Amino acid sequence: MELIVNILGVLAFIALGWAFSADRKNIDWVSVGLMCAINLFLAWFLTSFEVGRAIVSGAAAGFAELVTLSYRGINFAFANWVGPDGLDPAPVNFVTSALLPILMIVPLFDTLTYIGFLPWVIKWVGRGLSFITRRPKFETFYAVEMMFLGNTEALAVSKVQLQHMRAGRNVTLAMMSMSCVTAAIIGSYIQMVPAEFVITAIPLNCINALIFSHMLYPVEVTPEEDKIYGLADTPDETPVEDSTDAEKIELAKAVEAYEALPPVKRFFTHDPAKPEKEPYFSFLGDSILTGGQLILIITANVVAFVALAAVINALLGLINPNLSLESILGVFMFIPAWLMGLDPGTAWDFAQLMGLKLVTNEFVVMGEVTGSVASFAPHYQAVLTTFITSFANFSTLGMVIGCFKGMVSKEKNDAISHQVGRLLLSGILVSLLSAALVGLFVW
Repeated sequence: MELIVNILGVLAFIALGWAFSADRKNIDWVSVGLMCAINLFLAWFLTSFEVGRAIVSGAAAGFAELVTLSYRGINFAFANWVGPDGLDPAPVNFVTSALLPILMIVPLFDTLTYIGFLPWVIKWVGRGLSFITRRPKFETFYAVEMMFLGNTEALAVSKVQLQHMRAGRNVTLAMMSMSCVTAAIIGSYIQMVPAEFVITAIPLNCINALIFSHMLYPVEVTPEEDKIYGLADTPDETPVEDSTDAEKIELAKAVEAYEALPPVKRFFTHDPAKPEKEPYFSFLGDSILTGGQLILIITANVVAFVALAAVINALLGLINPNLSLESILGVFMFIPAWLMGLDPGTAWDFAQLMGLKLVTNEFVVMGEVTGSVASFAPHYQAVLTTFITSFANFSTLGMVIGCFKGMVSKEKNDAISHQVGRLLLSGILVSLLSAALVGLFVW
């Protein structure tokens, strides 16, 4: 009976994505079906075979090492504020451990963009994933990128792409960003809750983020739009036409001469049809300043969102001392918790932890259960751990909105702000579906 309820839960969570869609008739159900089938296979493979978990763990370790290197710079400037692994001294400082690494990661990835390597990787990895999932190339690559790098870092290093995309695609990426983790803190997760389910949740969230961002906010991407941009590409704003006829003729001759070159020579020769790159160290300086501005904007938004949640809790407490956002969300989350195939008593406990996670963060919930999770039934361990392994919560909304505010136009930022409800819903549905899929194979 519990398995049947769990199966119904999977279908119900997908149905909720349809029910709250901004454009139901344009949902690509073939793509949704393919991605659901992929995730069913991944859930089975990762819960049943050690080799699958080893692959994901290896990828996570690589990204974690990258972030760890940034702590050397942080500790040099702010003596031992984060320690060698970002977790010491405790308690972890959010700004120094989670945001200051942006100052290293953004210039590094911007440099890879400057030399053309990152657009090349995105193009080919995205092309392969796009073929499998029927989703646009950059969105599919971003799902993998943000799965380990974290939402603010992944968005920051994707600035060139975001600025060239339409507002609708920016909304899609904002929704996906609600469901990431940061590889640097996966090591902390697996010390608090069952490691195998943490590792399993990571790739499932990647695919489910593609599913629900598409279902909740379908955006048709034409073949002409589905491209990967480099620094030399013309920006999406309409350029001012100020060249003379003589200059146009001269440019046409230069382009013709360039296209007549052998492919090998063209690789080392600047394309006159594209603007010249600015000097590297000037570019690097701008990149570092951008990272610093992002940190300030994200910090301000997170402080505001968390503080406003505290104000709401204080007002609710005037009505009833036991009333809070966590408790209210816990009531709403009871049915989804029960649809995981849990008995009503366990489902109620799970729903309260769900509400706590949405208002605070995954670390708070892990701290609550770390001493007792080993005694839980295997199925409850699986669905609980999988659900809480993501950044989907209210403060993440502030991080995502703040990150976009620092990088894209007001029009695009307003489009994202108008979809705040769907952003949060996307993160919740991704976590629910991932947990339900894992639950099918662990009893």
